[in-house]
Amino acid sequence: MNIKVVGIAASILLASTAAFAQSSTVTGAAGGAATGAIIGGPAGAAVGGIVGGVAGTLLDPPPQKVVTYVQQVPAPSERVVVKDKIVVGQPLPKTVVVTPVPDDPKYAYAVVNDQRVIVEPSSRKVIQVIQ
Repeated sequence: MNIKVVGIAASILLASTAAFAQSSTVTGAAGGAATGAIIGGPAGAAVGGIVGGVAGTLLDPPPQKVVTYVQQVPAPSERVVVKDKIVVGQPLPKTVVVTPVPDDPKYAYAVVNDQRVIVEPSSRKVIQVIQ
């Protein structure tokens, strides 16, 4: 059993070296490992770290040119308000219209509750809330 745990830990360290290059990946891996450890002990921590690292990687921040574009584009004339809090990683409600970023179709944006948000167009998941 101990050899199996050591093997899993070594595999994680080797597989996750590239993943730790991004801060969101580190945050995701740490959160996943903590949750996994609570639920499943050392093996759960290993699996949770990998899953959390992958989730963190998927929500890496957009390039600065996309952020700058979303900050500078004029706000729509009609105000969009939703009851739910806008949360990174969660999709926007279907009632919110998202607009593609012209120079980078991997990103779209919306202005919701007077906050500018950058989203992944196909899933509508919030990638970043611009303060």
